[in-house]
Amino acid sequence: MKSILPCGTDNVMMIRATCTGLLLALSFTPTSAQIAFGGQPLAIGSTWPEAGVIDFPEVDAARLLAEDADRSAHGAKGPFRFGVNHPADLSMLNSGTWRILEDGTRVWRSVLHCPDAKSINLVFGEYTVPEGARVFIWNEQHEILGSFTQASAGGQHSLGTGQLAGDRITVQYEEPEGLNGEAALRITQVTHGYRGFGADRGLGDSGACNNNIICPEGDPWRDQIASVAMVLVNGNGHCTGQLINNCANDGTPYFLTANHCLNGQNPANWVFRFNWASPTCDPTAAGTVNNTVSGASLLESDPDSDVALLLLNTAPPASYDVWYTGWDGTGETPASSTAIHHPSGDVKKISFDNDQPVTGEFDGADCWHIQGWEDGTTEGGSSGSGLWNPDGRLIGQLFGGEASCNNNVNDYFGRFDLSHPLLTPWLGTCAPAVLDGHDPNAPAQALDVSLLTITGIDANYCDTGSFSPVLTIRNNGIATLTQLTITYAIDNNAPETFNWSGNLATGQTTTIPLPTLSAGSGVHVFDVTCSAPNGGVDGYPANDHKSKNFHIASPGETITLTINTDDYGSETTWRVTSNGMTLYSGGPYSDVSGGTVETAQFCLEEACFTFTIFDTVEDGICCGWGEGDYTITDSDGDVLLDGNGNFGAIATTQFCTGFAAVEEQYEADFIVFPDPSAGLLNVSLPEGLTILTLRDALGRELERIRKNVTGPFLLELSHLPNGRYLLEAIHGERQLVRSVTIVH
Repeated sequence: MKSILPCGTDNVMMIRATCTGLLLALSFTPTSAQIAFGGQPLAIGSTWPEAGVIDFPEVDAARLLAEDADRSAHGAKGPFRFGVNHPADLSMLNSGTWRILEDGTRVWRSVLHCPDAKSINLVFGEYTVPEGARVFIWNEQHEILGSFTQASAGGQHSLGTGQLAGDRITVQYEEPEGLNGEAALRITQVTHGYRGFGADRGLGDSGACNNNIICPEGDPWRDQIASVAMVLVNGNGHCTGQLINNCANDGTPYFLTANHCLNGQNPANWVFRFNWASPTCDPTAAGTVNNTVSGASLLESDPDSDVALLLLNTAPPASYDVWYTGWDGTGETPASSTAIHHPSGDVKKISFDNDQPVTGEFDGADCWHIQGWEDGTTEGGSSGSGLWNPDGRLIGQLFGGEASCNNNVNDYFGRFDLSHPLLTPWLGTCAPAVLDGHDPNAPAQALDVSLLTITGIDANYCDTGSFSPVLTIRNNGIATLTQLTITYAIDNNAPETFNWSGNLATGQTTTIPLPTLSAGSGVHVFDVTCSAPNGGVDGYPANDHKSKNFHIASPGETITLTINTDDYGSETTWRVTSNGMTLYSGGPYSDVSGGTVETAQFCLEEACFTFTIFDTVEDGICCGWGEGDYTITDSDGDVLLDGNGNFGAIATTQFCTGFAAVEEQYEADFIVFPDPSAGLLNVSLPEGLTILTLRDALGRELERIRKNVTGPFLLELSHLPNGRYLLEAIHGERQLVRSVTIVH
C-alpha cells in the first residue's frame, strides 16, 4: 500500500479497516443531482478533524431579501435569486485531506461552511474524473448528491451541482489504486443560499393561487408538462425552460428558455431539474428531486424576442420520462393560452388565460401580452417558461410582467414566431412552421396523421359569411398514407365528412382544401378531426383534432374607436370581445408629452359587445399625466360608448350597435304583427299624418312612406330578403320604433 500522495505526506492518513467496515451511516439518503449513479460514499460515518473546515463570509440575508422584493414589485420575473455566489479556488492540492484505505482506494475530503446558510451548492470549474473514480457531496441532514463520474458532466470538464440544505457540506473524491495524478477537481464557486430551503427545496414558496400540475386542470397538458424543467441558473437563481423538438424528431436535447436568464453567463454549469412536482393536488407535497442534468452549451440568444436556445450536455435518460415540446412559428394568435412553470423555485405549476393574447412590447422585446390570467399566475422563477396554444404547441417563453396572485395582470412572453428564423439552423425547417412534440420513449407508429394547421379562415369577416378552409396534414407514421377521413362542423351543427386520397410518404406534408362553407353573423367555432388513416386506427390520436374561432359581421358596420392617450401611451392597450373571443385589439402606443389621438376601425354586426381598456401602471389615462378619454362611434358618428379616462388598471364596458343600440318604444297605439313575418305586416298607428321609415340592420334607410292613417293597414315587405329590420314612425312630435324579422 502506498503512503505518499502527490499532495504530500503531511495531509495523508492510513486507515486500517475494510471498506465494508467504513459504511457506517446507511441511513443517509441519496438525493442526486445531474445524472448520478448512486452508491454510498466510503467512510461516510467517520469524522476527519484533520480535514479542517473552510469558512466562507457571512451574508446580509435581510438586505438581499429586500432587494428581491423591490425587483419583484417592478415586474422583474427573474431569475429568482436564492443565494450569493462566493468565488473559490479549492483543489485537491491546496485544501482538504487525503486518506488511503486498506484496499488501496484513495479518498480526498473537504468540508465547506457558509454561516447561517439555508442551502449550499457549488461549481467544479475543473472536473476530470478518471474511469472508476467517484465524487460525492453530503450535508448534516444525511442527504447525498452522487455518485458523480465523468459521465455526469456530459463530456465537459466542469460541473454544477444542485442544492443541499444547511450551512455545512462535505465534498469527497474516491479513486481506486493506480489512478494517482489522473484526477483534477477544482471548486471555483460556492453558493450561500439565504432563502428557506428544507427537505422540500422551495416547496410552497409560490402564491396560493397557483395550480399544481397533478390537479385535474393539468390532465390535458401531460405531454407539455413533461417537457418543463426548473433551472438552477448561474449557481444562485432559478428560471424555467423546456425541452423542444426539432424537425428530425430525433431527441436532440435542445432546451428553450429566456435570454434574460443568461444575464451574460455561460450555462455550462447550470443544473436542469425535471419532474419537480407535487404528487398530490391538495395539499402540496414534496416530489422527486433527483431527475437532473448538469450543463449546457448556448446555441443562440436574442434580446429582441428574449429567447435562448441551449443544448444540454446530456440527454435526459429514459427513466425521466420527458417530452420534447412541439411548437408553432406561424404567429397565429391563439384563442387562449397556457403556461407551465416553477414560480419562486416551487414545484411545477400551470396557469390559464382563457382570452386571446395581444401583441405588445416589454423592455424592448416583441411579446405576446397576457392581459390577465383567469386561473393561476406567474412569479419570479417562472422566467423562460413556455406559453402554449390550445393545440399544445409552444408559442413563446416568459420575459416579465406584473402578474402575481395579488395583481394577476400583464405578463409578457417573447414570441416564438419571431425567434423561429434564428433557431432553424438547429431545429430545422418544417413546412409549415408547425411541429408536434416528440416522445423519445414511444415506439414508432405505423399510422399517425398530424393535423398541423387550418388556413383559409380569417379571424373577422365583414359583409360576407363565406369561407374556404384548407387543412395541412403531416404523415408521422411509418406507412405511406393513401386515404383519410376528415370530419368537420361549425359550432354544434351536424358534422360533414370529406374523404381524402393520395400518396403521402413518411414525414411529408400536404394541403387539403375543403368545400366552401358559410355562417351567419356572430362568433363561431370551426372544428375538424382526421381519422381512419388507410382505413385503420391512428396510433396517436392526440394530434388529430384542431379548431379555429372566427367572427362574421354580415351585414357589417364600420365602428370607430378613438383614444386620447395621456403622456404614457405605452401603458395603454384595449380589446373588443364577444362571447369570450377577442375580435379586435390594439396598443400599446407611443409616450408623447400631451398625449396622442389614436383611432382604430372594426366591422361589427348588430349586437352587443364588450370593450376593455387596460393601463399597466394602474393610473388610467386621466388625470395625473394628461386628460385622456375614449369613445366608440358608429358609421353615422353617433356615440355608442363614452369612456372616462380615470379608470385605474382596467375598465370594462358593454356597447351595442344597430338595433341592439335602439330602445324600442312600446306604446299601445303602435302595433305591428306578426313577427316574424313572411313579409305582409298588419300595422296600427294613431290617426293622422305619419312618416314611416324602414331601415336595415345597420340603420340605413331603405324606404320612406308618408301616409295619412285612418285605421289599421297592411304593409307589404315580402320583396325584402330574410333579416331583421327597423320600422320607425314619426307622428307629430312622437317617434315610435318597432323591429320586425322577415323570414320567407
